[in-house]
Amino acid sequence: MNPPDLFTLFLLILTGFIAGVCNAVAGGGTFFTLPIFLAAGLPPVLANASNAVAVWPGHILASIGYRNILLKERKTLIRACVIGLFGALIGAYALMAIGNARFRVLIPVLIFIATALFASGARIHHFFNAHQATPSRSFSLDQPNVWGVLIQLALAIYGGFFSAGLGVMLMAMLMLFGVHDMQRNNAYKNAIASVISTIAVVTFISMGLVAWSYTLPAFIAGVIGGVVGTRMAQRLPAVLMKRIVILTGMALSLYYAWTIYLN
Repeated sequence: MNPPDLFTLFLLILTGFIAGVCNAVAGGGTFFTLPIFLAAGLPPVLANASNAVAVWPGHILASIGYRNILLKERKTLIRACVIGLFGALIGAYALMAIGNARFRVLIPVLIFIATALFASGARIHHFFNAHQATPSRSFSLDQPNVWGVLIQLALAIYGGFFSAGLGVMLMAMLMLFGVHDMQRNNAYKNAIASVISTIAVVTFISMGLVAWSYTLPAFIAGVIGGVVGTRMAQRLPAVLMKRIVILTGMALSLYYAWTIYLN
């Protein structure tokens, strides 16, 4: 595959940086980077896998920020992370098995679902905060029964297949499991997302599904953006950034629906 031209390289660096900042402040960085990989002419599966590698540092940086909480409560997270590991493997292999033509058809739907979840994040959190009854054994993070395991597995499969919107889903799941303290919720969410994204990334790399000449510029810019975003998180207007992400996601879902379904 030919390396990116200068304009594409510029866009990869720019959107990689923006994605890093967004993921540190509000989430939704994939909405900026994935379209550039697709517009550059990469096959859909390769574009999605390369994008997953490019935005991967954001999850790790976010987890490092909560290392004190995670070290204290690591025993609670072991089961969820093990389930996340297996689910991510299933999702990553499902992406490879589905092929470019079928995955291309799913792109508008996946972006729309991710945008809707991102836009509804606050409402989802408020709903579960308003229903803070003690969770049943089914929805316990420590010892879930089959339904609790299936919920965790389903989200991990989604994260290995297509990661956009995963953070909102994980936070809602954790609230369902009784983790209503937002600091703990964020810490757990970042740790589980880190496991899911790392397993997916390792799988994609091992299968040769990463266009490195396109991925590395966005990856490096994403690391820088994540560091900047983490340091400026208290000063950047998170509400405004969320609105920009939502509008971007809506525009992308409409654009891809038009180009894929109607043309």
